[in-house]
Amino acid sequence: MSAPKPILALMYDFDHTLSPRDMQEYAFIPELNMEADDFWRLCRRTGNQHRMDSILAYMYVMLREAERHNMRLTRDTFNQQGAHVELFEGMDTWFDRINAYGAQLGFSVEHYVLSSGLKEIIEGTPIAHRFKMIYAAEFVYNEETGAPEWPAMAVNYTNKTQFIYRINKGVLDVTDNERVNEHTPHDMRRIPFTNMIYIGDGSTDVPCMKLVSSRGGHAIAVYTGPRNATVNDMLIHGRVHFVAPTDYRAGSEMENIVFGIFDSVAAESRNIALNRRQLDEAQRMLEMDILRRR
Repeated sequence: MSAPKPILALMYDFDHTLSPRDMQEYAFIPELNMEADDFWRLCRRTGNQHRMDSILAYMYVMLREAERHNMRLTRDTFNQQGAHVELFEGMDTWFDRINAYGAQLGFSVEHYVLSSGLKEIIEGTPIAHRFKMIYAAEFVYNEETGAPEWPAMAVNYTNKTQFIYRINKGVLDVTDNERVNEHTPHDMRRIPFTNMIYIGDGSTDVPCMKLVSSRGGHAIAVYTGPRNATVNDMLIHGRVHFVAPTDYRAGSEMENIVFGIFDSVAAESRNIALNRRQLDEAQRMLEMDILRRR
């Protein structure tokens, strides 16, 4: 039985990384007859007033404003809204191209979302099936009415990092807190940090970028339009290894960067395998020499 292929993991933020705007702005906010700026201003004001986490604040405002505007919400409603979310150019073929290149190098490639957006909306997008796991904010739904009534998960920029450890150890179930906190030797973890790439757009992604980078992985900051001060600062201060436009088409700078990282991981994997073989050979030769001398 052949050994399983080593895995490369690409982990993405969603809003402004895979999609040009915040996901609520495509269908949810327009159905309230509100402007996006007014909605987000209301979320900030509510959060400040009640000293709430910003993610819990927007989730609360979504439920409150939906009720106030007589908008019926269910999981299906959010999924349907996800179908309206726009994606950056090239996303329709990105996953096939990346997976195929990884396969050429002998790797299996997995994709994950780590987002402060709403999981139920992401699940309605045409690329949702491409992700092994979607870690994002989500609601608990009333079993009788199907209506959202309480946050099940709130993902902010600091607690995002827990999901990287889950991916690293292969403990993907968010309810499994025992195994994810158990000590696991690095060579027994499902996906080494060195095989990870984190892609995000801004300062809220910095904790994830720093975690991955500090353990030998790779981080890419993306930008739309002219290269901005935020991504330049992250590059200059070593928080990311690369910056790239939000263009995922074949031959794009993003594709070339990811392919280059794959190449370097493959080369390092070959060097490690060669080193191990030579160490095994040296050990056998030493043992044989000792036996001859007896």
